[in-house]
Amino acid sequence: MTTYPTAKKAIAFILLSFVSFQLLAQQAGLQPYSPSAAEMANAYQLSAKLDTALRNIPTNNDLIPFWKKDGSAFWYKKNLPNRTWEYYYVDAATGKRKAAFDNDKLAENIEKITGKKQNPLKLQFAELYFADQGNTAKLKIQDKWYALNLSDYSLADTKDTTIYRYNAKRPLQQSRSRWQRNRESRKSPDGKSEILIRGGNLFLLDLATKTESQLSTDGNADKPYGEFAWSPDGKNIVAYKIDPKETKKVHYVLSSVPGTTRGELKSREYAQPGDDFTAYQPYVFNVAAKTAIKVDADPIDFFGAPELHWRDNNSRYYTYEKVDRGHQRFRVIEVDVLTGKTKNIIDEKTKTFIYERRIYTRYLPKTNEILWTSEQDGWQHLYLVNGITGKQTLITKGNWVVRDIDSVDVVKRQVWFRACGMNASEDPYFIHYYRIGFDGKGMVNLTPEKGNHNLSFSPDRKYYIDTYSQVNVPPVSELRLTANTKKINEIEHGQTDVYLATGVKLPEVFVAKGRDGITDIWGIVCFPSKMDPNKTYPVIENIYAGPHDSFVPKSFLPASEMQSIAELGFIVVQIDGMGTANRSKAFHDVCWKNIADAGFPDRILWMKAMSVKYPNADISRVGIYGTSAGGQSSTGALLFHPDFYKAAVSACGCHDNRIDKQWWNEQWMGYPVGPHYGEQSNITNAAKLQGNLFLIVGEADENVPPESTYRLADALIKANKDFDILSIPGMGHSDGGIYGRRRKRDFFVKHLLHAEPPNPNLLVQ
Repeated sequence: MTTYPTAKKAIAFILLSFVSFQLLAQQAGLQPYSPSAAEMANAYQLSAKLDTALRNIPTNNDLIPFWKKDGSAFWYKKNLPNRTWEYYYVDAATGKRKAAFDNDKLAENIEKITGKKQNPLKLQFAELYFADQGNTAKLKIQDKWYALNLSDYSLADTKDTTIYRYNAKRPLQQSRSRWQRNRESRKSPDGKSEILIRGGNLFLLDLATKTESQLSTDGNADKPYGEFAWSPDGKNIVAYKIDPKETKKVHYVLSSVPGTTRGELKSREYAQPGDDFTAYQPYVFNVAAKTAIKVDADPIDFFGAPELHWRDNNSRYYTYEKVDRGHQRFRVIEVDVLTGKTKNIIDEKTKTFIYERRIYTRYLPKTNEILWTSEQDGWQHLYLVNGITGKQTLITKGNWVVRDIDSVDVVKRQVWFRACGMNASEDPYFIHYYRIGFDGKGMVNLTPEKGNHNLSFSPDRKYYIDTYSQVNVPPVSELRLTANTKKINEIEHGQTDVYLATGVKLPEVFVAKGRDGITDIWGIVCFPSKMDPNKTYPVIENIYAGPHDSFVPKSFLPASEMQSIAELGFIVVQIDGMGTANRSKAFHDVCWKNIADAGFPDRILWMKAMSVKYPNADISRVGIYGTSAGGQSSTGALLFHPDFYKAAVSACGCHDNRIDKQWWNEQWMGYPVGPHYGEQSNITNAAKLQGNLFLIVGEADENVPPESTYRLADALIKANKDFDILSIPGMGHSDGGIYGRRRKRDFFVKHLLHAEPPNPNLLVQ
């Protein structure tokens, strides 16, 4: 497994980059872009116009099909410019596409029957279903159903509202959430008995005789029994003796509730790192003998009582999943209900963390097998586990990542999954779809074309629609045969012309080496459409470095906030540095107890390399902005890397990982809460602030408590630091909304362009 050392040498090298950049810029004869107030006002207007124009051109990055029940055809709605649309009907066998109907004729007849004016390119149906060969349809307009004859476009009232509803995105076999709680059923499988809880103890009620039997005696109101489940044969009950812990609360005040003269206090439960959790000790109660056996296992003190998985036609053994607090051990534990003895079927341990939300488990009781994903070999892969012996067989392997399991076909013994990084010539984050046998053989790539893919199936899975694109390559949608992946026909093919006609420059993909000098770091660059080749422009980074995913867009992206900001005279970038997900385990492990790192050594090196390829990028004027975890990182940029970053806008930041939600922060920062939490806190390090900082917070944030930002402000004030802060009444977890985004742009214009943004106070409303 590759390891990633600290980057002191890399950072030292970076600190020399500014002199080098200035010399290179001077040699190239480039001058800093420095607009006048009038030029800046014009840039704001042009940016808004371009943004509106781009957003009125649909990307159609996802084609959503509505299939007929027999899978012979589907219709879809295609978005058109200026928020209009049209409908198409596709024969699956041939892939032949035709207009689903004549928009003008249908609009005319809808007007006649409803008396309401219709726009032919904005026909709206609450429901629409085609029958025959697409010659008739049922449609619902508002609350009325009509039968449509497409030979003459006649509409008739109908009471036949039966239509086939099918979600083309659904898995072949849906599974419940891994952490969904145990399903409680009071009644026994035979329906003759019922479980009661009284005084914290477990009782059994015979429904025929109304007699009760007490199964436990040591429960009480403080430590009751509960969260019970029957064995399939009804002979045993699994229940838990519960040690409840109160979840502590956080509070905020709504300052500006209409019709009031006082602030309104809001309180809610919110577990923070280190808080106590309710614990569940499992017991098995034998119904006939009225005996109890304490299961030979530690209490479940993380998450709730788990779902139980019984062997097929066997009520003696069940398994459950247990993640130890701290996320360094994951087990599938088998329990013998006759003895209470346990054994570990799966027992994974790590010195860093196990990303529990990416663990996939699928239980196959008929064959006593478990499908399971793990990063134990350094990459996220799929394993087949013998549910009795625990023997593991690797199904997928290689230096690539299984991203998610789409579905499992237990009859054909195949897994359908999404993965990235398998194609060496591509962006390693591009998602592709595959199927493979349980034996690791016969892997088929359902999405062979280069790009980031989005796939959906017909009801019988005979056909699928593959839509793929890249940030600067418009989407293509193809209809294919599932059996052999043969392309039947191309359904849609986007073009760049309509976007380029607006003057926009599509994002460019850039790759540079990370801190180890080996690993590729991927990002995108957005340029001003009117960039002067003789000028240099400040660089602004849009950061989100949360370890739970990767964040650089991969699908077609002609319009974005980044592009809108770029139009004001900036080069805007987004990067996935080390510590984020969807690469190797070693790449991800950089975040372990190290959230403050945020991939900055990689990001800075990436921008240094980017400025060499694009000399118009002025990395002596670098800004950064982010929301939530991105708000934490953007402030951290000024605290821990002030030699590179000069201005930051931080919205609703998690500025101290002890203040934020328990489940997210303990996953990456570990448990118990150690001194490293405080050492990496923006609040603790507030006195280190250099550069210009703008904090934004919604007073009603229920994701990251608002006091995270207010405590940072308090620490900055006590350290006698200058900064700006915007608290927005009534707003929740947000980047500040329209107002906050405008203020963010103004801030960067002032501090990086050293220009004056338009003053809205002087504008006539």
